[in-house]
Amino acid sequence: MTAEFTGWHVLAEFGGVDAALCDDIERLEAALRKSLIAAGVTICDMTRKKFEPQGATLLALLSESHASIHTYPESGDIFIDVFTCGTIGAGATKAVELLQQELSPKSVHMEVLQRGHGARRIHEPVGEGLTRVWDVQDVIVETDTPFQHMVIARTEQGISLFSDNDRQSTEFSQLTYHEAMLVPAYALAAKLDNVLIIGSGEGVASQMSVAAGASRVDHVDIDQLEVELCAKHLPYGYSEAELAAAVAGDGPIKVHYADGWDFLAEAEAEGVRYDVVVIDLPDERVEDAQHNRLYEEDFLNRCKALLAPGGVLAAQAGCPTMWRNETLKRSFARFDDLFGTVVPYGSDEHEWTFLFGVTEQIADPVAVMTAKLGTLPYTAETVDERALVRGAIEPHGLRALAKIG
Repeated sequence: MTAEFTGWHVLAEFGGVDAALCDDIERLEAALRKSLIAAGVTICDMTRKKFEPQGATLLALLSESHASIHTYPESGDIFIDVFTCGTIGAGATKAVELLQQELSPKSVHMEVLQRGHGARRIHEPVGEGLTRVWDVQDVIVETDTPFQHMVIARTEQGISLFSDNDRQSTEFSQLTYHEAMLVPAYALAAKLDNVLIIGSGEGVASQMSVAAGASRVDHVDIDQLEVELCAKHLPYGYSEAELAAAVAGDGPIKVHYADGWDFLAEAEAEGVRYDVVVIDLPDERVEDAQHNRLYEEDFLNRCKALLAPGGVLAAQAGCPTMWRNETLKRSFARFDDLFGTVVPYGSDEHEWTFLFGVTEQIADPVAVMTAKLGTLPYTAETVDERALVRGAIEPHGLRALAKIG
């Protein structure tokens, strides 16, 4: 019978173990043997090493994999590592629990990791010292494009897109994200004929803009491979046929595989003006990063120069939570310096805040947005008038940094 490629890995730390026991290699071996056998695993061999002046290491080779102990008598601490694979995977946890009974530690810290097929995890950094862990059921695509490490996988939130371990979109929540980024801009813009999307490789933003009434959408993304793989594997955004038509310019959407910076320069030289410009890129980093230039004032000024009268610049601006708001502070300050009117919107989907800037001064922009919302050709599912009013209240801790009202 072929063994199942799966297993359980238990990493444990026992504290407050009797110092004499930590240094007694005979008793340690007996305890390890007894625990492993009682847990139902098969010991093939065992080796051990007694250190001077104190301490011991024991390693058991198992039919199911391995188990080890390493002791520190001077502090009463023991590191334990047990991995069992196949159908007896849960034996690792049982063995450590039995070993706990044998060694009587005063404290136990244990981590249990599933390994093998169906056990993939993606660790998404969300703040200093803080990580979000995604359980991945099935990896559909994993590759390095010329610009990023890309994963499309099935998660509990449906088929999901990750770039450099950052979640970009999920089947479950992408509509909420994209509506938060786009609907306030549609409601604030004086008109909606020409739209420029920078990034947003899935294609949802482009399609939503057409549904909202745009007759021309220029979609600019430097990462052709990512856009193509999204069209092939994501159940939202472009299909492969729709992407091919957009690349050919067959319809209102035109896809340009280009650097956003270069495209803006060409569009400005040609005299093109847009009613909405959307920046939807991987998050700005607190540390230096190549794509940070597409969030900074020079780039925003280039976007602003392409706005038609009453046009709106929309950008994913960061996160308002106190432990992750440094880039949001930067975005608030930049928009306040550049635009006569700035409206924030906080998304229900995640921690994201979006900013919307208009060159002209508007006395009550939120009133303009709520009045126009119901007249849009696109009917939002996740943004209504009350959501616009609520979302336009910027976080208290950031109010003093910008003259946003």
